[in-house]
Amino acid sequence: MEKILRFPDKFVWGVATSAYQIEGAWNEDGKGESIWDRFCHRPGNVLGGDTGDVACDHYHRWREDVDLMKTLGIRAYRFSVSWPRVLPNGRGPVNQKGLDFYSRLVDGLLAAGIEPFLTLYHWDLPQALQDEGGWPKRTIVDAFVRYAEVLVEALGDRVRYWLTINEPYVTAFIGHLEGRHAPGHRNLGEALRAAHHQLLAHAVVTEVIREQVPQAKVGIVLNLSPVQPASQDPADRRLAWLMDAHINRWFLDPLAGRGYPLELFRYLRKWKDILPEPYRAPFALFPRVNFISDADLEKIATPLDFIGINYYTRNIARSPKAQLPSEIPAVQEKTDMGWEVYPQGLFELLARVHFDYRFPSYMVTENGAAFPDRVSPNGTVQDEQRIRYLKNHLRELHRAISQGIPIQGYFVWSFLDNFEWAYGYSKRFGLIYVDYATQRRIPKASAYWYAKVIEQGGIELEG
Repeated sequence: MEKILRFPDKFVWGVATSAYQIEGAWNEDGKGESIWDRFCHRPGNVLGGDTGDVACDHYHRWREDVDLMKTLGIRAYRFSVSWPRVLPNGRGPVNQKGLDFYSRLVDGLLAAGIEPFLTLYHWDLPQALQDEGGWPKRTIVDAFVRYAEVLVEALGDRVRYWLTINEPYVTAFIGHLEGRHAPGHRNLGEALRAAHHQLLAHAVVTEVIREQVPQAKVGIVLNLSPVQPASQDPADRRLAWLMDAHINRWFLDPLAGRGYPLELFRYLRKWKDILPEPYRAPFALFPRVNFISDADLEKIATPLDFIGINYYTRNIARSPKAQLPSEIPAVQEKTDMGWEVYPQGLFELLARVHFDYRFPSYMVTENGAAFPDRVSPNGTVQDEQRIRYLKNHLRELHRAISQGIPIQGYFVWSFLDNFEWAYGYSKRFGLIYVDYATQRRIPKASAYWYAKVIEQGGIELEG
């Protein structure tokens, strides 16, 4: 009897990181300041006063990290480029030392038999561009194009997979409306414009990459989540519909050529008074306001090679107006982030996205969990919770593939323990334990488990 739940032969097994979370060297070799450098250096923004100044020191230790990947049999590495490391002012002169770092990294990956998956933007905007207005200002699109051109010219001969923007939802709404991420603003108008300009920049750069690198595969990375009403109460169902529009359809719909979800805009009209003055009067006419045009929407619908999906948990919609009791059972397990462990949500999400939108293919570009890992007296890290988390999610991923959903790859978040944004170094997502005081790397039990999954092309079945 077959003991392995096998994945397709050409399935991509990878790990993922981002530049600011691991590189450190925040002001070395000509690198410019990013919005996360500025945000972290303001007291009170990050737990414990942590910063990404050193992080995992990957800038100096990348060879060791690539060797670790090779030892574990990792087939693909999704990393991001630090925009201000390459263009310190966001545009203008190239910092050759910064560009050379990524060139060496790509060469090292290829020599180790690891496919590079390059993310252009993972939240570390050059501060110089933020000072000009950042993502809410339309000129950011041209700056992003120039940045992409530099990287394509330097790395396009060796990098096949390009991911334009990571989680535009987070940049727009966590960074510009909730203020929990850089740049730390709380303005709905800014958030709406930042969301739109990221999608527009993604689309324009997609065409640039394809023109310069005909063999390239280009996608965008979205953080998506199934949204379930807590009960069949109309108030819960209505809230679930709105939450889905905000979290998922806000980005999926325009990418699929459907424009923005109008029902959410009608709901947001009640907040029009907090918008900047130029956007108050025409807000009821959204999306025909002056920062969105039909041409924009047509451009945003530029066909993709794949959609990258980051999945961690589901969302449950519970309205204060609901009269019926919640039908959602109590959460049985949570990660160290306080997120419900809900593996079946990965299948639900992939099925919904594919059968609703029919994008050409998909990559699970992030999936993983933070747990309070500890080094045992014998020097090992036995993270059985993470192994169980990954195994159960891979079961659901296999289920999705068996239903005909074209999923090409899976990337564990994260390869290394790292700087977890506003949580600082208090949360550990890595397959590799990092002792931040010494920068020692210790593969956790989950790293060896994942290496075996890759080697055998699937997960072992019990019994």
